[in-house]
Amino acid sequence: MGQKTILYFTLLFIYLCCGQRSNPDGERSSCDKCDQRLTCNCSYGGFTHVPMVTDRALTLDLSFNDITGVTSDDLTGHRRLRALSLHGNRVATIHPSAFDSLWSLEELDLSDNQLTALNHKWFRNLEALQKLNLLNNPYSCLGSRPVFQRLVRLRWLGFGGPALEELKRGDLSGVAELEELTVHGNNLKSYESGALGDVWPLGRVTLNLHGPFLTNTALASAVLADVTYPETPLILEDLHLIGNKSVQPFRVSAKRRVRKMAFNNLFVSDEAIVNILVALDGVPLTSLSMDGVTLTGEGRWEAAKQTDQRSIDEFFVRNVVVLNIFKFVSFLQLGFMLEYPRKVSVINSRVYVMPCNTSHLLLNLQYLDLSDNLLTDLTLAETMCNGDGTMKDLRVLNVSGNALKSFSTVSRQVTKLSKLTHLDISRTGYSSMPESCSWPSTLRYLNISRAKLTTITPCLPATLEVLDLSNNDLKDFILILPALRELHLSGNKLLKLPPGWLFPSLQTLTIQANTLNRFDRADLQSYGRLQDLWAGQNKFACSCDFVHFLQSGIKGSEDVHLADGEESYVCDSPLYLQGQPVAQVQLSIVVCQRVLFVSVSCGVALFVGILLCVLLWRLHAFWYVKMTWAWLRAKRSSLRRRHRRDRSDSDELLSYDAFVSYSERDASWVENFLVPELEEPRENDEDSVDQRTLQPLTLCLHKRDFLPGQWIVDNIMSAMERSRRTVFVLSENFVQSDWCRYELDFSHFQLFDGKAGGDAAILILLEPLSKDDIPKRFCKLRKLMSSTTYLEWPQDEERSGEFWRSLRHALRGEDEDDY
Repeated sequence: MGQKTILYFTLLFIYLCCGQRSNPDGERSSCDKCDQRLTCNCSYGGFTHVPMVTDRALTLDLSFNDITGVTSDDLTGHRRLRALSLHGNRVATIHPSAFDSLWSLEELDLSDNQLTALNHKWFRNLEALQKLNLLNNPYSCLGSRPVFQRLVRLRWLGFGGPALEELKRGDLSGVAELEELTVHGNNLKSYESGALGDVWPLGRVTLNLHGPFLTNTALASAVLADVTYPETPLILEDLHLIGNKSVQPFRVSAKRRVRKMAFNNLFVSDEAIVNILVALDGVPLTSLSMDGVTLTGEGRWEAAKQTDQRSIDEFFVRNVVVLNIFKFVSFLQLGFMLEYPRKVSVINSRVYVMPCNTSHLLLNLQYLDLSDNLLTDLTLAETMCNGDGTMKDLRVLNVSGNALKSFSTVSRQVTKLSKLTHLDISRTGYSSMPESCSWPSTLRYLNISRAKLTTITPCLPATLEVLDLSNNDLKDFILILPALRELHLSGNKLLKLPPGWLFPSLQTLTIQANTLNRFDRADLQSYGRLQDLWAGQNKFACSCDFVHFLQSGIKGSEDVHLADGEESYVCDSPLYLQGQPVAQVQLSIVVCQRVLFVSVSCGVALFVGILLCVLLWRLHAFWYVKMTWAWLRAKRSSLRRRHRRDRSDSDELLSYDAFVSYSERDASWVENFLVPELEEPRENDEDSVDQRTLQPLTLCLHKRDFLPGQWIVDNIMSAMERSRRTVFVLSENFVQSDWCRYELDFSHFQLFDGKAGGDAAILILLEPLSKDDIPKRFCKLRKLMSSTTYLEWPQDEERSGEFWRSLRHALRGEDEDDY
């Protein structure tokens, strides 16, 4: 006992701590689970108070939480709310004005809570309310004042529970008519006649009166008397009918000539069944339904054989349990009942055979449902009397959910049913079908869904208008069905849409959850009359054509409608689009228009290339690149020559006094003036200062001194390295000469780094030429003109002597002031 106490307090402590932690300030929590239709699903959220949601919500589901009360402010502002569910909470208190602002509320569910009393003030402003559920709350009565007085539009009402003990006349005052009324009064002890009798018209009534039927049949009879009308279906739940006394209330229903009666969760004996049939003798009952029936007897109902049940048109039985199955007698004793119904359903009742003799009793049968039982091919043949045409008026046959395996067997059993239009053999074990079968010419609807078929053969009847082959293992469908209007192929392994020309009358095609990866306009156009297409939940490859077609082509089509909505069409590939709705995919032009993109890209690239080339040409970039390459190539040779020079006498390697760089257009001046003046010996005259000055010099000219067959840059580099000085004959021709521009000048420009600036270079201006006249790419030359004194060729011949004397001094490296 001590351990249990400790465990209890431990759990209590954890609960209190968690509760305080989740809402430390006592503030209301919020719920943001609202969809585009403004439906807010806040169920199973663990809320202890009504959470805050958007005031635009139309539907608010607060079911299955831990809400204990509704205050006056919890729902303030929700004037647009149309549906509110507080089902399955622990609501014990509701403020009188809690629902005052819900003027538009149409549905209110307060079932399965802890309301011990109902307050009429809750509903005073709910004049638009149409559905109210107050079931399974612990109130014992509906209140001292009429609770539903203001609910003039109420059409569905459910009230009562295990604590309801009293119903008085006037409790339902204000309720004019109902489409459905549900009353749970298992422990009802007091009922005032007429309490439910003022409601008219009354669509359908569901009563749970387990206790009164067992202990107070007079009370049960009074209740039935107030709600039983010929046009009102009557549903009775949770009844235990054992003897004669418990069926007394049915005599009231017989007097009111009820036409439709149903029992849910019925525990009944043989005696009670006989008494019910006697009570209903001659009553124009057209429909008798039993769902969840436990039979305690042995099926000995002979005493009711003389009753008149010819009015029963529909007999529905589901979920039947026979306690003494091995003692249960044949249904042949019910022959007096079986010959009249046109619609019989025996579902999930462990029926393994219906003897042929019993089938012969079903003279007027048009609808037979034996689904979810234990039929086999052999017992089906017995039930259908080996296809001899028994049940000749049968139009609908449902044997789905049975252990059937032979497709040809079912074909043979129904081939003589000349009026059969609907056949349901779904959820069976069919894995194949023969090449040919015999079917009634009237067959229009065939359901073979959830079987194990892998192929389709011409066995299927050509008369079909609706064919359901969903959830099989089909990989293709090639079969001409000219009358087919609906084809259901969902849940198979189809890779593409079946050819439309096979189904000229098809209007609806369902092909969801296959391995379909695409379809296009041509596929749909092959279906001449297709209107609705259900093709979502497939493995779509979101190519450009498919995405474009689905986003624009099929949307704009007035012929074919995507009945399952665009949200069902989701990309499976490529990987980066996996999971995205096709309607929201945006593919770039790079993906969709490759040829156009490549063409435009090439055109743009070509244009940019041309533009860049022009720009580089204008900036002389090609010249720099070409000269850099040439210089690097020549530099290697130059290094080798320098290495040889370092190991030998430099005077032996310096073969020239000067290397002359000039334009070919200035060759006449060089050859006629410069060379004769410097290379030919001169006589001494009175103006001579020094005999050495008149000694001839050795010049290097490219026309005569370059080695033939050797690369021009190598010749230039070699000549400059073997010359003490470099003479630049500058003129307009020089800076415009391609040869100078691409060969000599760039080489000179690089070699200046190896010689000491102005001592190595001598500039001669043949004509007036400023630094600004030299192109900017000759940066070294421009710099040299700024830092080095240059010689100008005099236009006056009298000054030529001075020019030659200065040039000789410069070539010999002497300062003119020394002479």
